[in-house]
Amino acid sequence: QVQLVESEGGLAQAGGSVRLSCVASGRTFSNYAMGWFRQAPGKERERVAAITRSGITTYADPVKGRFTISRDNAKNTVTLQMNSLKPEDTAVYYCVQYSTAYYSSPAYWGKGTLVTVSS
Repeated sequence: QVQLVESEGGLAQAGGSVRLSCVASGRTFSNYAMGWFRQAPGKERERVAAITRSGITTYADPVKGRFTISRDNAKNTVTLQMNSLKPEDTAVYYCVQYSTAYYSSPAYWGKGTLVTVSS
């Protein structure tokens, strides 16, 4: 059974940084793309960033240049480094594991972790 466990998000000030990590278990981590989604209050869930099996990354326009996704296959971990945070980054962030090596359709979701950015 696949499990995705996110680290705690927490509170940050605008302009600050937060680092999220997600540890996956249950199947061979290196075979699958990973990603992060978020859902802000009153808004639809959106993809923030994703990384393929081979390390190719993609980012949503609002976070380009500020967020970085990376993976450590030896530790079954995907990380989202969030810099220059803005109040509009406040959301519940979800780790996802995709069904293939590419970020096509998410297969598994973490429970989510709240990141709050104060102005």
